[in-house]
Amino acid sequence: MLDATTRSGGTATASPRAAATEHSVAVATPLPVSIAAPGAAASPFPAVEPVRAAPAAVPGGPLARCSRALLSPWSRLTLLVVLLAAAGTSVLLFEPQRLLADGWPPQLGGAAAAVAFAVAYGLCTVAFVPRPLLNLAAGAVFGSQLGLASALAGTVLGAGLAFGLGRVLGQDALRRLLRGRWLTAADGQLSRHGFRSMMAARLFPGVPFWAANYCAAVSRMSWPAFLLATALGSVPNTAAYAVAGARASAPTSPAFLVALAFIAVPAVAGAVLAWRKRHHLRGL
Repeated sequence: MLDATTRSGGTATASPRAAATEHSVAVATPLPVSIAAPGAAASPFPAVEPVRAAPAAVPGGPLARCSRALLSPWSRLTLLVVLLAAAGTSVLLFEPQRLLADGWPPQLGGAAAAVAFAVAYGLCTVAFVPRPLLNLAAGAVFGSQLGLASALAGTVLGAGLAFGLGRVLGQDALRRLLRGRWLTAADGQLSRHGFRSMMAARLFPGVPFWAANYCAAVSRMSWPAFLLATALGSVPNTAAYAVAGARASAPTSPAFLVALAFIAVPAVAGAVLAWRKRHHLRGL
């Protein structure tokens, strides 16, 4: 504000108070103030720009690529094929069928021998050893009752091992190949009616034991249905072979003849059922 009382030559001199005020405004350095939200108190400190973190590296190194390749469906299927080939080769080399001629090791006896035989039975079924041969061996070595119990335990153990290997190592890759009408129909039957389908496969011979195991593993059949149907459906056939093996030294005995009848009747019934369903099978 100009002092009206001091005027000279058309100029005006500012009052000392006004000059001091202008000087203070001129030398003052403005501080950056962050903009606060309406109604909030402004911060007295200068605004600081936040530091942005560098983006995380996407895992795609050699180790990650190698892990994905090893865990891919086709790699697991290849591992399954290698394991089964090794199991079949070991059977050809060690010839477990020699137990029928040489007998069971003398240091094993009783329940321990039955448990060991059941474990060996299960491993042999995974390696494609025919179950009728193993059932005959169980009856010949342990008799009818203990032989039946050991053979049934080995049957369930071998079926569970094959089912688990097929489900973990082969299902993801093999399900992509289910394009044929027969394969699609079998997969749908096992997935929707798993228990009764597996019961029929175990009761009526004609479907190899290993083939039924791996077909069920590729399907969506549940574990309980598969194991229960295997245990129940394998009883008649396994008992017949165990009794026949136990009575093989007396082929004219009634027990041996009845066992042969129980072996033959399911085979004939399965052949008749397949003959009656031939038109349905051709239409698939």
